Amino acid sequence: MNAIELNHICKSFGEFAIRDLSLTVPSGTICGLVGENGAGKSTTIRLLMNALRPDGGTARVLGVDVSSPEFRAVKEDVGVVLDEAYYPETLTAVQVGKVMAGTYKHWDQGTYDGYLRRFDLPGKKPFKDFSRGMKMKLAIAVALSHQPKLLILDEATSGLDPIVRDEVLEIFNEFTREEDHSILISSHILSDLEKLCDYIAFLHRGRLLFCDEKDQLLETYGVFAGTAEQLESLREEAVLGREASGYGGVRALVRREEVPAGLELERATVEDIILFMVKGAK
Repeated sequence: MNAIELNHICKSFGEFAIRDLSLTVPSGTICGLVGENGAGKSTTIRLLMNALRPDGGTARVLGVDVSSPEFRAVKEDVGVVLDEAYYPETLTAVQVGKVMAGTYKHWDQGTYDGYLRRFDLPGKKPFKDFSRGMKMKLAIAVALSHQPKLLILDEATSGLDPIVRDEVLEIFNEFTREEDHSILISSHILSDLEKLCDYIAFLHRGRLLFCDEKDQLLETYGVFAGTAEQLESLREEAVLGREASGYGGVRALVRREEVPAGLELERATVEDIILFMVKGAK
């Protein structure tokens, strides 16, 4: 069973629209959803959770159509962390746990208390006095403590310092060691996604430009660094995006199989691939 299936989803908001979006996240994998601000990442997540109704197409989460009455029960198996954590300002982390215990059928208080300790979150400090990083850690603790099978994370590592981010990424890796556990995560920190994800899905202006295995992406593309004349000698279909570099040179994202075997290429990162493709799409 796939954790997520989006089939030909369309949704319009005036001048912006999600256009014919089809995306599959296999069970047991982590998929990174990337794209510039306004590309449609948060809209996609809202469509997945049935917070928005599509103009066309279908969405299934854990095998259930999100528009069906059965999806209400499936939400118990989905942990969600949005780019902002929303809890009543006067509640403490301990009180949030008590509220969640009455909200989720499978709430595990021991797991929640363990994450509060692991994240060094104060139990009796009111939520309004939490830093942004503390608020995100609390939201992650809640999402992981009702035994979900799927995590949907929208900028969940935003506001965390590098040390805590590494710890959170390791927790996400631990989560998917269970074969039926999956994650969809959007983030602007592309190095985190390269470290964490099995698949990368790239949204640009409401269109999905690709969804591929991360390792396959990194094998497919390389970065050329040289002169403009050298770049012009390559076949047009080999070059996906370019930029000027110092002293009249150029850098470009190229398909490895389309360039001469003797041409030396730098390793492309996920960030290189995304940034060059955005430039090439303008």
